[in-house]
Amino acid sequence: MLFSSVDEFVKAKRRAVTVFGMAGVGKTRLSNMLRANSWFHYSADYRIGTRYMGEFIVDNFKREAMKVPFLAQLLRTDSIYISSNITFDNLDPLSTYLGTPGDTNRGGLPLAEYQRRQEQHRVAEIAALRDVPYFIERAKTLYGYDDFIADTGGSLIEVIDHADPDDPVVSTLTAHTALLYIRGTEKDASELVKRFKQAPKPMYYRPPFLVEKWAEYKLINGIIDDCDVDPAGFGAWGFEALLHDRLPRYQALADKFGYVVEASDLATVRDGDEFVDLMAASIEKRMR
Repeated sequence: MLFSSVDEFVKAKRRAVTVFGMAGVGKTRLSNMLRANSWFHYSADYRIGTRYMGEFIVDNFKREAMKVPFLAQLLRTDSIYISSNITFDNLDPLSTYLGTPGDTNRGGLPLAEYQRRQEQHRVAEIAALRDVPYFIERAKTLYGYDDFIADTGGSLIEVIDHADPDDPVVSTLTAHTALLYIRGTEKDASELVKRFKQAPKPMYYRPPFLVEKWAEYKLINGIIDDCDVDPAGFGAWGFEALLHDRLPRYQALADKFGYVVEASDLATVRDGDEFVDLMAASIEKRMR
């Protein structure tokens, strides 16, 4: 959805925007703020972790609980109930399920199991993104919201062909929303790596990229066996490699189908009106 004039967006009776960019750059902060300003907030990660991967996540909790005889007996007799308390702001249940490959004694997953869960996430993310039109209408007909923001995960760029207008996800999002790239700086990227080490987020790698980086990490660190890989070490190293690999593809998606705002400018936005003004400036800039 590219606009022929600024007013086409600013004066629209209903607006729908999909924000994308690297994890931690401000997409969810913006979405939470807009939600307080009468915008409907659709979180793709929340939809993934509830509708499409909720059963996988809870079954994993139960699998761990069954290792404890006391809890196992209570589960078998339906005496306790285990559920996931995932929220827009707390995606830990999804992160925990996806895990990190490496030494199982240090909390890692065997590479094959990690790859299996990655594929589950790929399928779930595509489904969640293609649900956006349904939720745009649901937001209006059920709750009365005219304005809508889709808050996507950093891995959106991994599950699409960013150059193909007929890609199922790209065509869905561009037909119903304006795509907005929140662009960070190299300094932002360094800060995100630091924050990732403290609080890992759900990560998805394209299968060939994962295999390539897994082999590269082992070679750099002189590791022969997969079971000797430090999960935390690979997780942080892999996140940084993935981050830099995604940046040019984010830009290419915005150049072809959407708009760009700087993360530093977005950080100064305080309400819905200021966001509309920032979006208008981005539309005007693209039209020049």
